[in-house]
Amino acid sequence: MRIFVARLPGTPVFDPAGDQLGRVRDVVVGLRVARRPDVHGMVVEMQPRRRVFLPITRIRGIEAGAVVFTGRINLRRFEQRPGETLVVGEMLDMNVRVDGEPVTVYDAAMEEVKPSTWEITKVAVYRRRRRDPRVVDWSEVAGIDALQSDQGAAGLIESFASMRAADVASTLHHLPAKRRLEIARALDDDRLADVLEELPPDDQIGILGRLDPERAADVLEEMGPDDAADLLHDLPDEQAAELLALMEPREAAPVRRLLTYPENSAGGVMTSEPVILPPTATVAEALAHVRQQDLTPAVAAQVYVARPPTETPTGTYLGVAHFQRLLREPPSTLLGAVLDPSIDPIRPEFTLIDVTSYLATYNLVAAPVVDELCRLVGAVTVDDVLDHLLPEDWREGADRDR
Repeated sequence: MRIFVARLPGTPVFDPAGDQLGRVRDVVVGLRVARRPDVHGMVVEMQPRRRVFLPITRIRGIEAGAVVFTGRINLRRFEQRPGETLVVGEMLDMNVRVDGEPVTVYDAAMEEVKPSTWEITKVAVYRRRRRDPRVVDWSEVAGIDALQSDQGAAGLIESFASMRAADVASTLHHLPAKRRLEIARALDDDRLADVLEELPPDDQIGILGRLDPERAADVLEEMGPDDAADLLHDLPDEQAAELLALMEPREAAPVRRLLTYPENSAGGVMTSEPVILPPTATVAEALAHVRQQDLTPAVAAQVYVARPPTETPTGTYLGVAHFQRLLREPPSTLLGAVLDPSIDPIRPEFTLIDVTSYLATYNLVAAPVVDELCRLVGAVTVDDVLDHLLPEDWREGADRDR
């Protein structure tokens, strides 16, 4: 059976009882002189973001949409050893030669050559200019083990297409810094912004600092203002000021406002772009807004009602309409008639402990934040609070020794 490795990332891994262990993230191989690489096993990501090694000898079967293993696995974190190569993370997009002609690798196939022994037998390549794909034997490929200054990233990015931003971020975090930067530069601004929001601060700074300043500013514009402010907080003051100056004034304005609040306050963690509508808007209009795909569930759970202008800082804040209430009302009902009078807004200077207590007391996933003039300046969501209450390295928690 021949399996193309680039199709494996994201495939669920099950034990014999049918319980899911995690998802495949990569395949580990050992390169050998004048011989086909042998497959050592798979990198499997368990929650929360814990990568472990699944030896190929413990895999019972690889079927459509599933990998089944024997049920025994070492839960120690995966560490790549000298001489090992990650097929998806490091081999895709390599520039090699076939019959003396320059080509680029976009996939590799592994086959079980004898029971529990797998090798990379085929390589899928395309000519760099014409992109006419073909599959060749491993023995026909030259240069696949050479260090390359600019490897490209098209093939790896294609394998990311169906992955969530958090999973892409986890994959990037585990790649060498050079490869991580190559991929970041090849991602479009919107996708890179989503991925940056999920990376640990050190990775964020390392990537943003190596991008052209104009490109870095464009990416910051695509990030949520609260995430952009958090990242700028971690940069040297001079670099942060330069990037803010390069951002479009309209995009930079909410970020500048967020930077004026203490980092561990309601103002410092809130989003400045919740769903805001005037009291004359209808329930149907509100539901259309919360239906937007780019809203997180926490942001979409509530609609904030304020007098114009309806961009933060708004006119006078009037109240909040919960998503569940909107579902129970006729579409033509005005929002002014469905406000929850029991929810008082909080102030930007509230500490994270204050905000956490408030959300827990009222069983809320988000809370409105108003200034001294009773203008809505943002909303704190439960995911904002968790991001800041967890240890700074929580995004790397799966890699810490336990």
